[in-house]
Amino acid sequence: MASEAAVEVNAISAAAPEAEATTGAEKQPHKLERKWTFWFDNQSRPKQGAAWGTSLRKVYTFDTVEEFWCLYDQIFKPSKLPGNADFHLFKAGIEPKWEDPECASGGKWSVTSNRKANLENMWLETVGLMALIGEQFDEADEICGVVASVRQRQDKLALWTKTATNEAAQV
Repeated sequence: MASEAAVEVNAISAAAPEAEATTGAEKQPHKLERKWTFWFDNQSRPKQGAAWGTSLRKVYTFDTVEEFWCLYDQIFKPSKLPGNADFHLFKAGIEPKWEDPECASGGKWSVTSNRKANLENMWLETVGLMALIGEQFDEADEICGVVASVRQRQDKLALWTKTATNEAAQV
């Protein structure tokens, strides 16, 4: 149970250093404007009475395009997630919790789908097409991160924002 979650996180963490090898000295890596962190949360077998967030694990922080694509291609696809699990991609230094000071006054935009392929495409287009990590949103400073949630009945993608009362940035 808890050891399965630990094994999943350890497997993800063990594969992540391969991203560093792909940015060899002969090629100059393509730096991103900021660092981003992948988080994993497996809620498929929660412990009785455990507080929310106890299964949330920081997996890997990256700051180059090459690292992102290596991680994405090898690990971070929603189709690889078990049921009741979440992938989070947040700006480095921001935890995917509403209690984090950067998220505390924020909100989120969510889209749900009952087709598994849709979550994969939404995740790639929001994250992979550099919309998020490539700073393509008009109000990029207002975005904390994005969460892909796999559930039995319907999957969800949620874009977390910093200031829910900033109506101009929310629309």
